[in-house]
Amino acid sequence: MFDNILVPTDGSDCAQAAVGHAADIATRYNGRVHALSVADSRTLEDGPQSDEVKKEREAIAERACNDLSESGVPVEQAVRTDIPHKAILRYATEQDIDLVVMGTHGRTGVERYLLGSVTEKVVRLSDVPVLTVKAENDAEVTYPYTDILVPTDGSEGSEAAIGPAVDIASTYDARLHALSVIDTMAMGVDVRSVGVLDALEESAESAVEIIEEQATQASVSAVETAIKHGSPYRGIRSYVEEHDIDLVVMGTHGRSGIERYLLGSVAEKTVRTSPVPVMTVRQPE
Repeated sequence: MFDNILVPTDGSDCAQAAVGHAADIATRYNGRVHALSVADSRTLEDGPQSDEVKKEREAIAERACNDLSESGVPVEQAVRTDIPHKAILRYATEQDIDLVVMGTHGRTGVERYLLGSVTEKVVRLSDVPVLTVKAENDAEVTYPYTDILVPTDGSEGSEAAIGPAVDIASTYDARLHALSVIDTMAMGVDVRSVGVLDALEESAESAVEIIEEQATQASVSAVETAIKHGSPYRGIRSYVEEHDIDLVVMGTHGRSGIERYLLGSVAEKTVRTSPVPVMTVRQPE
């Protein structure tokens, strides 16, 4: 499933943490890892400064390749000059990348909700799964994965994550957790009084059962299902902490145009706030 893995790197701690995850996944899948460093074309001008930045980016990519080679995985080194997220997405298309593994800064408070990071743009726009990893000083190393969580609301968007999650759980011989959080906070009414809650719980049960069935068919060694009530991304985070989850795999809707840039999706909030890596999988358009 993950034969070609891309790690964009800028030499930061969080990018370095992503290298470790990419190497582990490549080892499990007998895959190849591409280390890409991008010189931001918006800040460059022709001349000595441009040459220096490009040499620096080559050194960063080479360092990542050396680390990957120590893990015994095949590597490719690349440097591009462009707007970073565009270079990453273009490289992923050109090289038939199956998975992008990127670092994201472990910010707190209001900083978590600021727009504009390269990682968030790639998460929103990538047609292939994106695994986001915080710096090792912001979170513990969680690979090899032993407990994997798939949040679901029963939508086609959330179901896009089932296949990759089941495959990873099977490959790592990990326990798979299927969670559906009923968003009673958004109802604005007492759902119990109008008989809505029973229907929502029935839908949630159906959603987690679909995951359980697919995992069982794939001979995943252990599967757990759960239903929670409340804020979806808070419910996901609390489940992660309560069950020592190592990896969250969740679907995102296949949106186009300006819709891709709207704030507020559960997946984006989870990427920003999760203490463990999150793999987002886009619903095919």
